[in-house]
Amino acid sequence: MLIARSAALFLVAAVFEIGGAWLIWQGVREHRGWLWMAGGVLALGAYGFVATFQPDAHFGRILAAYGGIFVAGSIVWGMVADGYRPDRWDVTGAVICLTGMAVIMWAPRN
Repeated sequence: MLIARSAALFLVAAVFEIGGAWLIWQGVREHRGWLWMAGGVLALGAYGFVATFQPDAHFGRILAAYGGIFVAGSIVWGMVADGYRPDRWDVTGAVICLTGMAVIMWAPRN
């Protein structure tokens, strides 16, 4: 159950983190305005709060693992939101990042 809770928190945090960055990108690069950017800032703040609910209390471990989620999630987000088509190396890199995240978070420790 602990791994399921942790994985769910990663998914929620990824939506806030990647979504927040995307909203800021849209506000600045696509000239959609300040409301998009403000929404992005709020979403990034929400990501920080969600991250604190992870069962592991080590900030460095949590942040490193979220890095792996960010890489893989960003590729998926780009596919859905912007029509991005990853090549095999993008997919390979994302799988490596997700594997690293799983090892960082859920490897047995003494």
